[in-house]
Amino acid sequence: MEQLGYMKYSDYIDRYLKEVAEISVSIDRNAIHKTIALLKNLKEKNGRLFVIGVGGSAANASHAVNDFRKMCKIEAYAPTDNVSELTAWTNDSSFHVVFEEWLKESHVKSGDAVMVLSVGGGSDTVSQNIVRALKYAKETGAVILGIVSRDGGATAKLADAVILVPVVHEKRITPHAEEWQVVVWHLLANALLERHV
Repeated sequence: MEQLGYMKYSDYIDRYLKEVAEISVSIDRNAIHKTIALLKNLKEKNGRLFVIGVGGSAANASHAVNDFRKMCKIEAYAPTDNVSELTAWTNDSSFHVVFEEWLKESHVKSGDAVMVLSVGGGSDTVSQNIVRALKYAKETGAVILGIVSRDGGATAKLADAVILVPVVHEKRITPHAEEWQVVVWHLLANALLERHV
């Protein structure tokens, strides 16, 4: 075992998994419950769900859309799944407008919802594409949901419900944020599927 680096990494493994456990104890259950209630209402009213994220969160958005569509029977989309349109907007305008323009072309309206998966939630300097999409969604009356970390950024300021992944270690904010996006949306989807609402 020692030759495989077991002793070298055992402390790190223990530390990392303790951080995961710490998050599971401290994450806000009320925010999760509120998000489930809003998604239940969205489903009952046949609203659409648009899930947006960049980087690793974009991959999570794609997976989340699959679960909300297949398991929960909610019409759901991730703009980053349409790479042709995404890169066309980037090329012809800028990356800052890609989600906003996608939502406009999708005729997002009151009765729909936009869910943000993001480490920081967007700001004036980082993930401006998320911020612009949120502001547009707010103008239309769409419900805004978020699974984010740090202080929640623009998502925390604009959302109807935001689940904040607690920061337990400054060097591991991104991995914990993105892994907990997965945990939380699976919780949300399964709560709706199993009708624990």
